[in-house]
Amino acid sequence: MVTMTVAKALNAGLRKALEGDDKVLVMGEDVGTLGGVFRITDGLQKDFGDDRVIDTPLAESGIVGTAVGLALRGYRPVVEIQFDGFVYPAYDQIVCQVARFHFRSQGRVKVPMVIRVPYGGGIGAVEHHSESPEAQFVHTPGLKVVTCSNPADAYTMIQQAIACDDPVIFLEPKRLYHSAKADVDESAPAAPLWESRVVRPGTDVTLVGYGPTVSTCLDVATVAGEEGRSVEVIDLRTLSPLDLAPVYESVRRTGRLVVVHEAHVTLGLGAEVAARVTEECFHSLEAPVLRVGGYDTPYPAARIEDMFLPDLDRVLDAVDRTFGY
Repeated sequence: MVTMTVAKALNAGLRKALEGDDKVLVMGEDVGTLGGVFRITDGLQKDFGDDRVIDTPLAESGIVGTAVGLALRGYRPVVEIQFDGFVYPAYDQIVCQVARFHFRSQGRVKVPMVIRVPYGGGIGAVEHHSESPEAQFVHTPGLKVVTCSNPADAYTMIQQAIACDDPVIFLEPKRLYHSAKADVDESAPAAPLWESRVVRPGTDVTLVGYGPTVSTCLDVATVAGEEGRSVEVIDLRTLSPLDLAPVYESVRRTGRLVVVHEAHVTLGLGAEVAARVTEECFHSLEAPVLRVGGYDTPYPAARIEDMFLPDLDRVLDAVDRTFGY
């Protein structure tokens, strides 16, 4: 067992993947000498060389486009986008090329690449550095989308994503990089990549989150428990494909569901979860499915981002409201 932050776990996972397959490449802006703006790739270029850990020009479209060519030639490129808001210059490549090659070729062509995107707020950053664009990629057929919420998942999920023959958008909650610490057993068998997980059992209401909001949901469950309400917390982990079987099973027991994410509520992932749960569990629901997320505005200035992000009070209020119907 090794105590790691999410950042260290990702670094260790990348290192393991680089050691295990010489076709794995890491590429992006400042990933080499600097070790990445968040130091996720720290030391990798020194140990594996600049032909495998590649500092690229500041051109996201060019980075992803080059990675597509490498993937088509048998490599497994891992692309780092420095911040969530910088992914948009590469959006055309991602949705028009990365996501379509396998379908367009009737399954003959694979694009085994990972696009790492630090996402979400909570670090006091400037504009274009705190966004949550996951719904845009989940809405694109041909892409798989996953996100980790703890060091153990970070370590295993990045390796599983690199080993996948499909393109994976790997969302990393940046505010957890250096704040979340936990013991990681590097020899333990990894949980399947495409499965959600119950992280705290409960009987009265189901609380669903992913990435940076899982820790908030766990805090809510603790406070609600002190008030006599038993909250079950589920970490989605995989956003595309969505694994909602644990959510259905939970809602059929609790009768109530609150979905939490930092992205805007309108047409966010919570809307899809709410729709599917309503279809599958309609007769079990004791109250409408409620969603808590960012407001429908551009991400605000750092000094007021705490008012934008779903926090303990806002989520706890939603939990309380589910019992008022």
